[in-house]
Amino acid sequence: MPRTAMMCAALIAVATAGAVEAKTLRWAFQGDAQGLDPYVLNETFTLGFLGNVYEGLIRRSPDLEIQPALAERWEVLEPTRWRFYLRKNVTFHNGNAFDADDVVFSANRVRATGSDLKTRIAADVKVVKVDTHTVDFITPAPNPILHSEWGTWYIMDKEWTEEHDAVQPASVTAGTENYANFHTNGTGPFMVVERETDVRTVLRPNPDWWDQPQHNLTEVVMTPISSDATRVAALLSGQIDMAYPVPVQDIRRVQANDGTSVLVGPELRTIFLGFDQGRDELLESDVRGTNPFKDDRVRAALYHAVDVEAIGSKVMRNLATPSALMISPTLFARSGEFARHAFDPALARQLLTEAGYPDGFEIGMDCPNNRYVNDERICIAVSAMLAKIGIKVKLLAQPKALFFKKVLGPAYQTSLYLLGWTPGSFDSWNVLYNLIHCQEADGAGKFNLGNYCNPAVDALTKKILVETDPDARDAMIAEAYRLVHDDFGYIPLHQQGLAWGKSDLVDLVQSPDNQFMLYYVNIR
Repeated sequence: MPRTAMMCAALIAVATAGAVEAKTLRWAFQGDAQGLDPYVLNETFTLGFLGNVYEGLIRRSPDLEIQPALAERWEVLEPTRWRFYLRKNVTFHNGNAFDADDVVFSANRVRATGSDLKTRIAADVKVVKVDTHTVDFITPAPNPILHSEWGTWYIMDKEWTEEHDAVQPASVTAGTENYANFHTNGTGPFMVVERETDVRTVLRPNPDWWDQPQHNLTEVVMTPISSDATRVAALLSGQIDMAYPVPVQDIRRVQANDGTSVLVGPELRTIFLGFDQGRDELLESDVRGTNPFKDDRVRAALYHAVDVEAIGSKVMRNLATPSALMISPTLFARSGEFARHAFDPALARQLLTEAGYPDGFEIGMDCPNNRYVNDERICIAVSAMLAKIGIKVKLLAQPKALFFKKVLGPAYQTSLYLLGWTPGSFDSWNVLYNLIHCQEADGAGKFNLGNYCNPAVDALTKKILVETDPDARDAMIAEAYRLVHDDFGYIPLHQQGLAWGKSDLVDLVQSPDNQFMLYYVNIR
């Protein structure tokens, strides 16, 4: 046999052996993706899961740097015109060609009624097809972070979506469904081949992916396991190869088990409490004719009553970093200028008395029980702390599907709630616009569930979006955060830590945005 033929045969044998040896990855999360429509819910797990199937014009590297994806490159032609040059010879999973029509269609669809991701592209941004593989984005004013949130704005196939009558996005909060919520057709490295909601989802590699795979997987089976004990037991017994989150109280046990380990790292997500400040009378309270949370003394009382150090040590087992702001300090250079308001129950009781509630009052509280690390336990601890100052909490802890449907619905039916937030752009404007801005019809304040409203903060938010000088921009961000901090607009608790359990035979990449990217996974 000629030497060249022998070398080719050897390479084929190695490749074949690798394919045979590659095992199915079996992994579990505490809940399921809330649908397969990529605009169904602005939630990290759902978006991260779908990021293995769909792709955007950009993507984020493991260290969260922006990389080209379906756009090969881009340039700013004018301060208000960005041009994106699309990757050629890319196909969707069904074989349809990807081109500029899909980008324009996806830009319109992500801003349509029902989409939970409307803030990815502002309503006043014009998206113009230049040619088959070139698209312009024209903004009304300069926007230095135009594409920063596009790592989770996924491009859909216009032809496929129209064919299956799925032009209208599915919506968790509105309870609407469509074909795209149960089927997928992306350009990404994996394809969904089997789907049983809340039971399991099976994916297989896309053989026609435009990029070079960095994994050796032949199949992936994702199983939602809501019970912490069951999820950990499945990992320890070898029934699954990867599970997250690992409850903080079980980290040592997983580490000590032969054949498993835990990857621990910082996460960018901020866990916080919010209260209804919009209604004249709370939905879930024994106070009638008024809303106590409109009084900053009452909000301050709740803030001073919450002992974040105790939550961090007893509930989170030190896998959390107390936060003074609604954003991770690693994402804002001037975060060191802020300190939390002190834990002071005596002051809290005094403030309640001054506000006219010497005996406190009753209040309903909403909390997910399978979304964040120890979320229900945090809410139980907070309830006990508030009881000590006379605030009697009626806690409703629900699976995230029910929780989000209630608190994100059109009526925002919550009086006191716990939520977590990772800014998709890793920038403060995202936090200010989505969580803190007054609720407006254009989508501003969509996740401001309690309708905190400060016009001065909103004015700064608008300026921050278009400011191109970094120092001036940071100064405005600091001023906006200071206003919210002094208003006791929210109660930031902590940035939770990541704890991913895995078999020692599995190599993967842990990213601080808590998105699990399958194309970095290898099984030894």
